[in-house]
Amino acid sequence: MTDTVDQSLNDGLAQELYQALRDGRTVEPLIARHPHLTIDDAYAISLGALEKRKADGERVIGKKIGVTSKAVQDMLGVHQPDFGFLTDRMFVEGDIDVAANGLIQPRAEAEIGFILKDQLKGPGVTADQVIAATEAIVPCFEIVDSRIQDWKIGIVDTVADNASCGVYVLGEARADPRAHDLPNLHVTVTKNGQPLSEGYGHAVQGSPAEAVAWLANTLGAYGVTLDAGDVILSGSLVPLEPARAGDVFEMQLHGVGACTARFV
Repeated sequence: MTDTVDQSLNDGLAQELYQALRDGRTVEPLIARHPHLTIDDAYAISLGALEKRKADGERVIGKKIGVTSKAVQDMLGVHQPDFGFLTDRMFVEGDIDVAANGLIQPRAEAEIGFILKDQLKGPGVTADQVIAATEAIVPCFEIVDSRIQDWKIGIVDTVADNASCGVYVLGEARADPRAHDLPNLHVTVTKNGQPLSEGYGHAVQGSPAEAVAWLANTLGAYGVTLDAGDVILSGSLVPLEPARAGDVFEMQLHGVGACTARFV
């Protein structure tokens, strides 16, 4: 009986978060209303909402890890990484239309993206295997957004809400990860032409490749793989910054290339 009740609750919360996404609104924190929810429940809720998005025609094209750096963990009060899925509708080329993309309370974060050429299946994936399976790294902005009211998230809330995903943009540059010292890659970010923040690859679990390995192993426990062709977002190197229409963010991933996130 308990399993049936839990499944019914998870299904209901998946529908609630899916509808909040479609309506561009927030909901009260899940864990405040249902304190017994576990990370496994949160992942079930996330998958339930994802299935509804797929039924609408969205296609999974990648995965993401978030809340990897101490700066972001301290900012959000979430002290372990989260994980979620990227769909084709989350990939934005050109300007980011806040209203058209249904963004509610967006924040920009500068990341290193990985484009895979081979599948990674946990458990047991190492950083060296991540690098071997990667076709290219790319500078990117992830625009995180939360369907949870006022960003009052814990780990259960953010995992259930697809790791607070919004949209993402990729820079044009592509680089061979074997040609770079990933932990010491340096990123600088400006907002509206003014210096905003900077960080290094080691901000995410010591290396972005280690972060992707963690993601492969964590998702592997749920039978999910990182697939050839997937875009993998490895986590923010800098603190999150609120964004609104009219803002322009630029990042330089030094030695690799640039990315711009322009909000309209």
